Amino acid sequence: MAWRTLSLAVLLALQPLAAQAAVSPNDFLVTTTGDLVDLCSAGGADEMHTAAIHFCHGFVAGAIQFYAAERAGAGTPQLYCLPDPSPTRDQAISMFVAWARSNPQYMSDLPVNSLMRFAGTTWPCKK
Repeated sequence: MAWRTLSLAVLLALQPLAAQAAVSPNDFLVTTTGDLVDLCSAGGADEMHTAAIHFCHGFVAGAIQFYAAERAGAGTPQLYCLPDPSPTRDQAISMFVAWARSNPQYMSDLPVNSLMRFAGTTWPCKK
């Protein structure tokens, strides 16, 4: 009987920890901006923290390189112009997370679209 009480107490104590987990395996599908924000803002206590942060950095770097390659031969105007000196990747990702949280209307959008929208509004090119 005592082991049942102890088991119940442990389960009840762990329940809030499970509710606080920000990253889920579905976030790694990155179908929405909200998924990317979850990955990029995973806390150190999250069991998927390392995978989430590394995935976030890879996703952002890939999106930026794809944009640069796509734009290279198109002759289209730049969506954004980074300042000199440019922010570090960590700084830019933190800025993106803050921007996305303050613009929740984009959380259901494709993450690449939101990254470009963020960059364009944060670092507009001078005309």
